[in-house]
Amino acid sequence: MYVWYVSYGSNLCKDRFMCYIQGGKPEGSVKIEKGCRDQTPPEADEKVDLMYPLYFAKERSKWGEGGVAFISHDKLSAWKTIGRMYLITDEQFEDVVAQENNQDKLSIDLHKVIENGYQDINKSWYGRILFLGYKDKAPMFTFTNPNPMNDEKLTLPPASYLKIISRGLMELGLHTEEIIRYFNTCMGINGKFTTDKLHQYIFSERG
Repeated sequence: MYVWYVSYGSNLCKDRFMCYIQGGKPEGSVKIEKGCRDQTPPEADEKVDLMYPLYFAKERSKWGEGGVAFISHDKLSAWKTIGRMYLITDEQFEDVVAQENNQDKLSIDLHKVIENGYQDINKSWYGRILFLGYKDKAPMFTFTNPNPMNDEKLTLPPASYLKIISRGLMELGLHTEEIIRYFNTCMGINGKFTTDKLHQYIFSERG
């Protein structure tokens, strides 16, 4: 079965996502990903807008000190989080989720996820699987924090992480100024920088 995996963080960058499919160490990360059992590239990918607020939380990850991206459990009609979805097999999706949660293998009942709208598979950072509807008869899934957004302390993400997300946003057609405006609306970043300082934080050679 083919499914759409919907990304909204570092996997917006296709090269980074392909490390989950074929293995390798993404630029800016300290971890080598093992890849999927089936390393066939996605059948398709495209931009998608999500009505789930984007926020940054946690203290440290493979990207360094600072938060990583999550989306809220609840929709907000006025919100637009930019996503990129990849058409992959259900087995590949399980392998991607396993790698994101630092597990060797996972078995996910995607029919149950569709029936309930979500399923918490573990208590890891990305332990909640969300069903987002259908596109061309294939179900759309993403994963996020099993804890509610309001229970988390918002945390500024490291520049290396925002840099790789920015690359993905550029691949989707956004210009630098649009990326800065987008990040400035995100919880965990909003209010911490002037426009110029945020640009320097993300796009300087030291970032």
